[in-house]
Amino acid sequence: MGRRYGLGGPWVLRGVDIDLPAHTLIRIEGANGTGKSTLLRLLAGIDSPTQGRITGQRPRTAYVPERFSAALPFTAAGYLVHLGRIHGLRTPEAADRAQSWLARFGAADHARTPLPELSKGTSQKVAVAQAFLAEPELLILDEAWTGLDTAARDELDRAVAERVAAGATVVFVDHDPRRLAESVDTVFRIERNGLRTASGARTAQTGPRVRIEAEGPPGAALPAGLPGAPEHTPTADGGVRFTVAATHSDALLCALLTARPPWHIRQLAAAPGPVQDPAADGPAHRTPTPEAP
Repeated sequence: MGRRYGLGGPWVLRGVDIDLPAHTLIRIEGANGTGKSTLLRLLAGIDSPTQGRITGQRPRTAYVPERFSAALPFTAAGYLVHLGRIHGLRTPEAADRAQSWLARFGAADHARTPLPELSKGTSQKVAVAQAFLAEPELLILDEAWTGLDTAARDELDRAVAERVAAGATVVFVDHDPRRLAESVDTVFRIERNGLRTASGARTAQTGPRVRIEAEGPPGAALPAGLPGAPEHTPTADGGVRFTVAATHSDALLCALLTARPPWHIRQLAAAPGPVQDPAADGPAHRTPTPEAP
């Protein structure tokens, strides 16, 4: 597909061919002005291609724009409930989810605050919360971490990992090259109006990892489709040692504990090994390996 603005205007994107499989985290890169936001709007269905088309059944989609307009006649919770209703949720369910997501991102105290009175950071928390209300199958994030405090950014990392683990496709742009680097399945880069595959970040460990030792029921097979595609090796006492990116550890624990039949978690600890900072030129350093309490 391609996109340009105005008759005879220059092409912003042209010849773009991208597939969005389930259970996938995709990063879009490119210099400022190359068309990253345009591509995300096309994928989210906010904009339409000038040339070509998007095929396949449209999944339940949520989108966090690069700039969230807070000049709307709602309180924070009222806005989320309103969008939840648009997504097909009943009012009580939408209200419960709104409160839950506001609390998760640290904005529960602002539930009754009118949107125009919110700070930029809190407005961004509301923008992010609305994207998770209806458990989207396709989640589009355009620099959604910008303006969030550290705790909220970490929470957004976890929420993204949970969505991917649940089978969703997440496509994101972020100015920090380390953002979810250890979890990304595919990186695309926009250059000269086109799209090329840059790398698959899971081939290089660039962030902290977690080791989980667990024991399955007698004769039980390893659960299929475990979040984060963890490495797994048998232990001498009949258990299994899983090693996974830290951003996927919560989702992996949940998957093991809720398997049918459930697995028993023996130990949780930081995994030893090199963690290379992509922004640094020096050698990799080693993470500490404290035992879980």
